This record gives sequence, C-alpha cells and structure tokens, in this order.
Amino acid sequence: MTVDVAPRPEQTGSRRPRARTYLMCRPDHFEVSYSINPWMDLGVPVDRERAIAQWEEIRRVYLELGHQVETVEPAAGLPDMVFAANGGIVHGGRAMAAHFTHDERKAEGELYRRWFEQAGMTPAVTATNLNEGEGDFLYVGGRFLAGTGFRTSLAAHAEVAEFFGVPVTSLTLVDPRLYHLDTALTVLNDETIAYYPAAFDPASQEILRTLFPDAVIATEADAAVLGLNAVSDGYHVVLSAAATDLIAALRERGFHPIGVDTSELNKAGGSAKCCTLEIGR
Repeated sequence: MTVDVAPRPEQTGSRRPRARTYLMCRPDHFEVSYSINPWMDLGVPVDRERAIAQWEEIRRVYLELGHQVETVEPAAGLPDMVFAANGGIVHGGRAMAAHFTHDERKAEGELYRRWFEQAGMTPAVTATNLNEGEGDFLYVGGRFLAGTGFRTSLAAHAEVAEFFGVPVTSLTLVDPRLYHLDTALTVLNDETIAYYPAAFDPASQEILRTLFPDAVIATEADAAVLGLNAVSDGYHVVLSAAATDLIAALRERGFHPIGVDTSELNKAGGSAKCCTLEIGR
C-alpha cells in the first residue's frame, strides 16, 4: 500500500500534518499468556508473525508520512511491551515512566525509563502513583486529558500536573473494553478530538461536550474494533481499517484516515495508538 501524503485542496486552518517523533517496540515476544483486559482470551490462538507484520505496516506508514520512528528493545517475558504508549509520558523534554497496575507489566516501566534517560530526556523519572502513561494521558490544547477508572489513579493526575506543569482534566472511564483513555478518545489536532461518549461517565461526557463541542463522535461499531485507538499528525489519521464509521466521519471533517489491519494486535487489547508513544513534543 502506498500512502497518500499530499495535503488535499480542501485542507484549511489546523487540518495540516506536523512531523512527529514516535517510539515503538517490535512485538518479537507477542503472545496472550495472561488476561488483564476483556480482549485477552487465553483460548484464542495468537499468530506472532502476523502481529509483527501488522506492527511493521504501522511503522512503515509513519515513515512514509515523514515521521521519525525510534524503537525500544523488546524484552522476553513482557509480551505487552509492544504497547509503547503505556510506557510513559513525554512532554517538554521531560519524561515520566509508567507505574503499571498489573504485576505482569510492572517491569516494563523501568525499561522505558532507561530508554528515556538514554535519549537525553531530563529528568526521566518513574511515576509514584499508578500511571499507565500515554494510554491514559493525551495532550490537547495546552492540557492533558487524563483517564481513570480502570488503570491510572486519580492521584497520578495530580502528580503529572505538578511534574510537567500542565493542567490536567480528569475523565472517568466506565466501559471495561475501553480501559485506557486512548481506546475511547483520539486527539486529532490541537482543537479537535474524536470520542465514544458511552465510554465515559455522565460528568465526563459533559466535560467533553463543553471543551470540544465540535468533536467527532464515534459509534459503538468503532469502539468494538478499537477504532479510536488511533494516531493523528493533525491531518493523517492512522487507525484500524475495520472502523468504517469513523473513517467516513473523519473524511467528512477534512481529515485523511489511513486504515491498517490491527486484528492480531487487538487480541491483546491494542491497536495503532497503543503501539505508539509520541516523544517529539
């Protein structure tokens, strides 16, 4: 597949791509050997080579779009390390590595912290409170939107606000399938998001309606294929090809969606965004 990277004539204002730097981790040890979310079914076979091929396609699309992709070395025994977005938060040259909720993933945090440190991020610390990185913290319009309810604690929201000096708006997730914020909400550019309202409690829905009255609203069908677990550079949006409603809605709003197959990665509860931590902000 050749990616169309050229801006289209209808692009105006903020519908413009911006070069990004992403961190990814090749799924050399991918498997579903435990179950810590509703997507993980120990009775369903996993094809590691297919997962690697899907990951490679996501990486190839980023490179073809002109983005830089860094990689962290995968570690045996940590099959979910492929989901780099959960590894930490990077903003303004500072980095906070994750403090994972489940024992099966805890060792990932230090590996990501070391990568941040070696990459020259100062300081590079580990979160004190339960904090699953960019899985639950998405930067938009001068603030972090922060998820809680399943993984990241409310105390982590305050810790992130203090460490990065950035306001944090807390949102409560209520659908177990959408256990991280980045499975229920996508930042499209500095002013626009897409989200699935039923993933949030009523108070959080009201916050999102107030902050983003022009948001793209995703459907149940989009949520059911992790369609909101997407990556946008401000114009191009890389997402599951199965999220057909969302793809159509993005096109109508002047974005350029690029569908990729993430079906094997979905078996562990992730898609394009889970595989991608933005480090160039």
